[in-house]
Amino acid sequence: MAEPTRQLKLEYHVVDVFTSTPLEGNPVAVFVDAHDVSDAMMQKIAQELNLSESTFIGPPTHKCFDLRVRIFTPRCEMKFAGHPTIGTAFVVRDAGIIPNNPTEMVLEEGVGPVRVRFNTGDSPIIWLESPSVLKGRTFDRSACAQVLGLADDDLLPDIPCQILTAGNPNIFVALRDVGVVDRAVIDPTRLAKLLADQEGPVCMFIFAPVAGGAYSRMFAPALGVTEDPATGSAAGPLATFMMEHGLVKHDDGTRFISEQGTKLGRRSLLHVHIKGTYGARGIDVGGQVVPITRATMTISPGA
Repeated sequence: MAEPTRQLKLEYHVVDVFTSTPLEGNPVAVFVDAHDVSDAMMQKIAQELNLSESTFIGPPTHKCFDLRVRIFTPRCEMKFAGHPTIGTAFVVRDAGIIPNNPTEMVLEEGVGPVRVRFNTGDSPIIWLESPSVLKGRTFDRSACAQVLGLADDDLLPDIPCQILTAGNPNIFVALRDVGVVDRAVIDPTRLAKLLADQEGPVCMFIFAPVAGGAYSRMFAPALGVTEDPATGSAAGPLATFMMEHGLVKHDDGTRFISEQGTKLGRRSLLHVHIKGTYGARGIDVGGQVVPITRATMTISPGA
């Protein structure tokens, strides 16, 4: 007689990332031991929770990594994402998955190694090293304005609408002011038409330069995320884009903040640190993390 299929019991933590205030920032669910969870089940779980991303920790494929991290949106797996990386690193350290409170770790993600370091003190920040930023094609400015329900003169003059990526491609669109950013409404049909000849999902990142850096929003309908409260993977490309077009200083040590998610009621503060002139030594992206809940998901046989 065959043995009954066992229930799958998965411990997970939910943390809010890029905030010090509970129930703001961007939440991520972190499953701490997913070594025997199938790819299809990971995708189903991410769809069930319906957060921007859920992550699944497993053993690394090489000793140079501390852990392997798989990242899923409700619709697909991601090669890299910022707030899931920072949230996962927080859980790994907080739960003692890697003992002795490490000050840094290397996570294995689809994009390759992602280095994370921990600042301590009264306002601890977790930093990741952004993967290299690549530039892509530009788009007609009027077409991008139409996707956002805006007029041509709502865009900053003489700045292209361009794809940049550090693992997740975004069209970066610079807007005139904060009010215009909040007024934008994404049209998924127009966006899909704009990207008809583009391979793979592409998101749209809009921002206005402000005194402290940028006020931002990001739309990702192709990933099953209408609007993302905080997009760490876009912060490195945002810095590159802003430096290139004179919207932020390009000096070694320059720091600024991208405020995102405020329109959604989930205000997020993404810290950006430029290392080397024009980021020649890299760009770090950091934020605070707030633990929200710890739970166990029980999945019955046949699910």
